[in-house]
Amino acid sequence: MAWKHSSSPVAKKFKVMRSAKKIMGTVFWYSHGVLLFETLQPGETTNAARYCQTLDKLREAIRRKRPGQLTNGVILQQDNATPHTARVTQGWLEKYGWEILPHPPHSPDLAPSDYHLFGPLNGELAGKRFDDDEELVDHVRKWLQNLDGSFFREGICSRVRLWQKCVDRLGCYVEK
Repeated sequence: MAWKHSSSPVAKKFKVMRSAKKIMGTVFWYSHGVLLFETLQPGETTNAARYCQTLDKLREAIRRKRPGQLTNGVILQQDNATPHTARVTQGWLEKYGWEILPHPPHSPDLAPSDYHLFGPLNGELAGKRFDDDEELVDHVRKWLQNLDGSFFREGICSRVRLWQKCVDRLGCYVEK
């Protein structure tokens, strides 16, 4: 309650707009394009078990993209989120011989997706309205499929200098 003078203007009530729902999406890509894009159902979260299921799908996607080649020897860059560092995830990675490219905390400039992919995706989605989640996911899927291979090569190659800088600084924070 607030004390007001009798001649104070009446407070205006603003119409509250419902905020947009968020959809959690995961994108795995390499120098030639997208390997896997998937989204979570509303209310679903990523834990270690769910992340390992996603890694199984990624492993299968790599087999499809590179038939006849083994899927071991993969170098994966991920952050230090709990599902990524969990014991079950580490066991999965060891089982298939996948290596993790270390990622220092608070260094988004080293992550190609944060730096190179999500910015253009945000630009693509800016100002657009979608009738439902499926329409949004379909739009993002088509946008990813239509990106030229050079887009992905540039995203990885543009980070090499910063990765080297991070190695030279023994993993300390790196800025552009």
